[in-house]
Amino acid sequence: MDIAAADYIAGLAKGLAVLESFDTERQRLNATLAAQRAGLTRAAARRHLLTLAHLGYLETDGHYFWLSPKVLRLSGSYLASARLPRAVQPVLNRLAAQARESFSVAVLDGDAVVVVARSVAPPAEGGGDWQGASLGDPSAVRARARWTAHGLHLGARLPAHATSTGRVLLAALARPALAQWLAERTAATGSLPRLTPYTVTEPEALRRILQQVRQADHCVCSEEHELGVHAVAVPLRDMQGRTVAALNAVLSQNRLRDGAVERELLPLLHEAALELRPQL
Repeated sequence: MDIAAADYIAGLAKGLAVLESFDTERQRLNATLAAQRAGLTRAAARRHLLTLAHLGYLETDGHYFWLSPKVLRLSGSYLASARLPRAVQPVLNRLAAQARESFSVAVLDGDAVVVVARSVAPPAEGGGDWQGASLGDPSAVRARARWTAHGLHLGARLPAHATSTGRVLLAALARPALAQWLAERTAATGSLPRLTPYTVTEPEALRRILQQVRQADHCVCSEEHELGVHAVAVPLRDMQGRTVAALNAVLSQNRLRDGAVERELLPLLHEAALELRPQL
């Protein structure tokens, strides 16, 4: 959204930039690190850190700062009031119970997708998991961990270029918007970030993949964001045909190989997308 210069509050923008500087790579920041990440002077970053700590959004030991639980008020308010998470959650719960896979819905935010709703596959009746092994079996736990994205949770940010949901959402962008998106993220190095040995990093190669996603109306992505993780996604469109989010399922390599995507998951995902369309 564009606004007039007179309506822009620079101090608020800088404070939010400092708050957004904290992530999984840097959970604790001092004034110098925060300044580098937020593009501020050290003195300005220090004032914002101290103010955020005073307001309760950060905790500090006097030198380093880290996020406090109070920041969850912001995300909690969104999840409680926003239409999209409330609309899709019952459908995700039903899909997880029906298919015994984990499902999520994500939206595009800059270079990442953000998980706004999620449902995890339930244990099978009798205490076993959906692969037929006991939940108490360490080998079963390790096997499932290999194909469940590490740290996936509500609000998680995942790289758009290397995920099934991200590619579905990028494929929905208008050509000029996609060109700008790619140009901004490859300006420094000429390529996209490599996350695993299988990540597609060449812009033109990604363009070709996105064209295939448009034609197929779905995307399968294997081990490009994280080793051992495979996922399939479809677009969620509103009644005007605009893609507003992406719905995906995470599955094991065995399920990927046995044809479960085409046989089971894609029909379920497309059916769910049609069901949700009047609510988006």
